Amino acid sequence: MLSTAESCTGGMIASRCTDLAGSSAWFERGFVTYSNLSKSNMLGVPEEMIAHHGAVSEPVAKAMALGAVYRSTALVSVAVTGVAGPSGGSPEKPVGSVWLAWCIDGCVHTELRQFSGDRWQIRVATTECALEGLFKRLPS
Repeated sequence: MLSTAESCTGGMIASRCTDLAGSSAWFERGFVTYSNLSKSNMLGVPEEMIAHHGAVSEPVAKAMALGAVYRSTALVSVAVTGVAGPSGGSPEKPVGSVWLAWCIDGCVHTELRQFSGDRWQIRVATTECALEGLFKRLPS
């Protein structure tokens, strides 16, 4: 079973998964955790971690992926947190910065990506990257 934990994509990954007929056989649930509070409340991401590293960071992405597994019956999860724009970026985390994390059988893999384009393009690219990364990491 698969669970998703999404911030900047706002449920787009879960939507793509459930577009497929029969997805109820392998899709468990999707967490949309756009706010920092929801990341803590729904996924168990420590508030101190968010305060120290920022919501768009590797530790938070990892914690989101683990939380999506721990707070569901899924054994696999994908999590994304990023800056979709058009505002909200900084020199350290410009618009288009996205941390992705995949948790498969308790092992978390992360990747930092820098996408370009407008808000919609960044969100679509993030969704595609998250799913492609999942397929690449799943055992055959």
